[in-house]
Amino acid sequence: MSAQESTIKNSKKHERLVIVGSTLGTLFEWYDFFLFGAVASVFSKLFFAPLSPSSAYLFALIAFGVGFAVRPLGALLFGRLGDMIGRKYTFLITIVLMGGATFCVGLIPTYAQVGILAPILLLLLRVLQGLGLGGEYGGAAIYVAEHASPGRKGRNTSWIQMTGAGGSILALLVVYVCRTSFGDAFEEWAWRIPFLLSAVMLAISVYIRTVLHESPVYMKMKAEGKTSKQPIKETFGSWANIKAMLIALFGLVMGVTTVLYTAQTYSFFFLTQTLRLDIGTASFLNAISLAICLPMMWGAAAISDKIGRKKVILTGCLLAALTIFPVFKALTQYANPGLQAASTSSPVTVRAAPGTCKVQIDLLGKNPPVTECDNVKALLAKSGVPYDNVSDPAAVNPVTQIGGTTLTGFDAAVLKSALEKAGYSSQADPARVNHGMVILLLVILCVFFAMVYAPLAAALVEMFPARVRYTALSFPYHVGNGIFGGFFPAVAFAMVAFTGDIYFGLWYPVIFAALSVVIGGLFLREQPVEEESPGLEGAHGRA
Repeated sequence: MSAQESTIKNSKKHERLVIVGSTLGTLFEWYDFFLFGAVASVFSKLFFAPLSPSSAYLFALIAFGVGFAVRPLGALLFGRLGDMIGRKYTFLITIVLMGGATFCVGLIPTYAQVGILAPILLLLLRVLQGLGLGGEYGGAAIYVAEHASPGRKGRNTSWIQMTGAGGSILALLVVYVCRTSFGDAFEEWAWRIPFLLSAVMLAISVYIRTVLHESPVYMKMKAEGKTSKQPIKETFGSWANIKAMLIALFGLVMGVTTVLYTAQTYSFFFLTQTLRLDIGTASFLNAISLAICLPMMWGAAAISDKIGRKKVILTGCLLAALTIFPVFKALTQYANPGLQAASTSSPVTVRAAPGTCKVQIDLLGKNPPVTECDNVKALLAKSGVPYDNVSDPAAVNPVTQIGGTTLTGFDAAVLKSALEKAGYSSQADPARVNHGMVILLLVILCVFFAMVYAPLAAALVEMFPARVRYTALSFPYHVGNGIFGGFFPAVAFAMVAFTGDIYFGLWYPVIFAALSVVIGGLFLREQPVEEESPGLEGAHGRA
């Protein structure tokens, strides 16, 4: 074997090590981040004990949401470091911060032990988790992309894109095993085990990342004295960079995020909350479709290496915008045909005076239904019952018509009983669920998810100059996820509750995906900011 062949072989080996090290680290970080949500019901009892069960659970979810809220701040903080001191050392810091905070969650005392200090500590650790994750994604994506051989950025970074789903699955799996193994003890003390296990994952990730070399692109900039001294000022002080971030936010991230959340999150919500499929069955069907989806992500990224990111991502957004409605209507037909039959034989109508029903948008969980009309609509929406609205100025109290049954005012028990008698069951009939067709429909959504999300990291990396890439990439990505993804469930529910149409909330992803197609089509260019490829020497440069 010649010296050049040996060098090429070592270069490819190091490139694979870069992918494995970055992917495992990011996978474990997502595990840490989603683990909090997986045990939210336990936290509500142990850390918010003085509150009512519903309020306690709400505050636990708000604490979970805080992690999303601080991600843009983490993007700026660690983006600045990544552009100043290097990619490798920055995302070593982020993983230690994330893993350390997660491990400490497994150690903190409960409300019964230290009182108000318990939720304060929990919230503080959640903030640290969010900051760490805000710096992790951009660092991992850039590090892998800057090590990639020419023509392989999409494929190599697609592994980073798979880690979000993988981390979520890993968190749910570990929690499931612990719940099954320890039974009732899980809610007493065994809930700490999944958090303490993060120390093992942290040790593995830190070890792998310490043996990796710094990005060759950053090393070249450093050697030439071209690294940025003030990345944030340079990023936001340049119209070219601001314009690129706006195009990234509205031409890519906006559409990608809503399509991603539709396929991964809202489809599960629709199956369980609207179509009343039991959680176990819905989780199983989702897991199968997701397993099928993962290799599709690599394929979509590989195609983007050949024909460009823009074509693949915007085609996925366009297909999603055109087909989301028929796919979800087909889900109703095959997951809960009883609901479809009941809405035909016993249609529901809510008649109320104008102004007595408001738009039920509740982003922070502090705006519960107040009027009888609000309560009627909220119950119908949460039960997955479609209904028509009729404005009646003479109506003193809301009148609900369910087939031939008329109800005046609001009585939850009476309303639920009338719905059951009319065929609106609180649970989908397992014997009538067409599992094969539901999986097929979920896979169709996953195809869109793969097309838009797999090439995203490479697309974002190529949009920004290397000297401010960490900062400029991370900020629009996390802002877009927080705004367009974070508000999705609350806004979609408000749209459904206000109109009575169980599909009306789908206009949220359809509109944003379509807007990204237009904005990205007009302003996004397949003109990546290129630098020299890692090369044979760069792949083995000193850390």
